[in-house]
Amino acid sequence: VCISKKFVPLIEQANEGTIDLNRAAESLQVQKRRIYDITNVLEGIGLIEKKSKNNIQWKALGSSSTKDGEDANADLTGLREDLRVMHEEERNLDRHIENMRKSMQVLLEDPAHKGNLYIAEDDIKEIPCFAS
Repeated sequence: VCISKKFVPLIEQANEGTIDLNRAAESLQVQKRRIYDITNVLEGIGLIEKKSKNNIQWKALGSSSTKDGEDANADLTGLREDLRVMHEEERNLDRHIENMRKSMQVLLEDPAHKGNLYIAEDDIKEIPCFAS
């Protein structure tokens, strides 16, 4: 993550958002392979594009028209909203998981259920991933 955080400002400061990957690796003092890992992710999500073998361009800075900039801002706003929604869903799932853990703990500690807390081999074999 630290390399990624250092890499993005390099692109943003580069002339027209274009950077040579060899120079980036030297500047960050990392293996070129690590730079490729970062660029593959950024290219996959559409933030950069390859200009040549060792050169990439930051799409947000390489755009020359206002329309493209507006589209990028709209996309960014949409992505931020998606991220906010996903974080909220993750918090809800974390709460549900914690509630289930607490319920299981109560069940395990209740002496009334002590003799009933088991699963039969046949029941396990009916689960698709264990049925073999």
